[in-house]
Formats: sequence, C-alpha cells, structure tokens
Amino acid sequence: MYEISVESTISASHHLRGYQGKCEKIHGHNWRVEACVASEVLDKTGLVLDFGDLRRALNKSLEDFDHADLNAQSVFADCNPSSENMARIVFERLARIVDNESLKLTRVRVWETEGSCASYTKG
Repeated sequence: MYEISVESTISASHHLRGYQGKCEKIHGHNWRVEACVASEVLDKTGLVLDFGDLRRALNKSLEDFDHADLNAQSVFADCNPSSENMARIVFERLARIVDNESLKLTRVRVWETEGSCASYTKG
C-alpha cells in the first residue's frame, strides 16, 4: 500500500460550548491540517496522486473555515468546533472529492497547537 500526505494551514477562531476552562472563551489558532490518501496501485507516472491535486482538494475542503469564527459555521451548529470534530468534517468533505475506485482518504489530522493534534479515520 502506498500513502501520501499533504498539509495546509488556516487561521480561525472558536470557543467550546459547555467546556469549563480557558477554551470556553473565544480564541484563535493557526490550525495545521494534514490529509493522507492511499492506493495499492500507482498511476502511469508512478504516483498515488499528484501532491498539488491533493493540496488543492484539501484547501477546497478548508476554504470556508479560513479566517472564520468556526462556531458560526453551520457544520458546527450541533457540535463543538474541536480539533476532533474538525478532523471528521474535513475528512468527510475531502473523501467526497478524492475517493475513487483505487484511491482512498485514510486520515485527516488537525493541530490546534504545535504539540497537540487530533485525527479522524473512517472505520
């Protein structure tokens, strides 16, 4: 199995509803997001997928979150905009773009800070 990954960053604010502590107040992060895709086969040029194509798809999945208040986004109406939920939502969006017969999104990882991340995988 071959796997490739790309990263992108966005700046966004959020707060955690129902949380007791600093994160209940609105604050911002420079979120780092990694997407990994895998395939058992390579294309005719020897690639799983062009890195640029994967990065463009990831950026499309993130575009309405960049420089936004995540709590105001409709996808977070019923859940907190935590790193965990962000990873799941980006995974669901990105899978619709990149998944096909031979290519599968395997993981999305989201960092709020340099040393703290959450990831989402399906299944």
